[in-house]
Amino acid sequence: MKTLNRYLFREVLAASALVLVAFLALFLFFDFLAEMERVGQGGYRLKHAIIFVLLTIPSRAYEILPIASLVGGLYALTQLSRHSELTVMRAAGVSTTRLLGSLMRVGVLIAVTTFVLGEYVAPPMERAAQKWRLRSTNASVPQELRTGVWLRDGRLFVNVRRTLPDGALEGVRIYEFDEQHKLIRASNAARGEYSHDAGWVLSEVQQTRFISERKIEAELLPRMAWQSELTPEMLSAGLQAPERMALSNLYGYVRHLEENQQRTGRYEVAFWKKVIYPFTALVMLGLALPFCLGNQRSSNVSARILLGVMLGMGFYLLNGLSSNLGIINDWRPLPTAAAPSLTFLLAALFMLRWVERR
Repeated sequence: MKTLNRYLFREVLAASALVLVAFLALFLFFDFLAEMERVGQGGYRLKHAIIFVLLTIPSRAYEILPIASLVGGLYALTQLSRHSELTVMRAAGVSTTRLLGSLMRVGVLIAVTTFVLGEYVAPPMERAAQKWRLRSTNASVPQELRTGVWLRDGRLFVNVRRTLPDGALEGVRIYEFDEQHKLIRASNAARGEYSHDAGWVLSEVQQTRFISERKIEAELLPRMAWQSELTPEMLSAGLQAPERMALSNLYGYVRHLEENQQRTGRYEVAFWKKVIYPFTALVMLGLALPFCLGNQRSSNVSARILLGVMLGMGFYLLNGLSSNLGIINDWRPLPTAAAPSLTFLLAALFMLRWVERR
């Protein structure tokens, strides 16, 4: 059985790696074509577009890995079936459960790889890619409103006009209210810089204190410390899609929004999708097995690959549709994120049971 496990492991893993490389090449080509539209804008050149696309490779690989495991699994198992190797294995007493267990060994490796990519490799590379493009085009981080980004930090309401690629802020306005929701202090800073040791340091600050209805004090401060739980990653959340943020950053941002009584639906759904997504590779390989059992020496490899691509795209579309519907209808985040994977898991179990009964 060890020899069989190693053989299946090698065949399925090699096929999945080949499919991953092919899909990456295709997606990166389309990404490059999309970047070509920016070439010539604000100093953005061809070399900038190429480097940006290369920096997004880990993010693309993270998205494609489960689909590549499905197509690769279908290809490898179809080849084994065409040469009657699966039939011989079954005749030798290897049950469907044991075959599935062998496939799960590959699935665990792909799941771990997917998790490492999504948590430790893709997020920093994605941030670097976005910052590279912003620097190359001399742009700032896209803002949510014409007046900039508005955030709440306890009793403070913060308006940031521009968030620069290096994490610095321009045009920072901080409004502080008391427990009776009366404005007690307003600060307007030209620039803000973040240090992990000292926190935020604002420069060129115009501060106004509202002591009473008839008494107002104003002063100019060259520098002012601003103690806040907000980090550059939180303030530049628009730089990255929630689905491409690290779990730790997503969790911290969700906690911050909850503490300030703000909507967390989109980020909670993204958090649970990140938790569940690595296990999708196991579901995909389980789904590939029932299509390839039995004596199928005349089976068409191209048709199986097309089937795998269609199933993978179906999962990708269902995953996006479920998330959008969940956010719009305010569904619970965990069931919303898990619904596509559970649907495909139930389909795989039903098909395996149907094959066993034949």
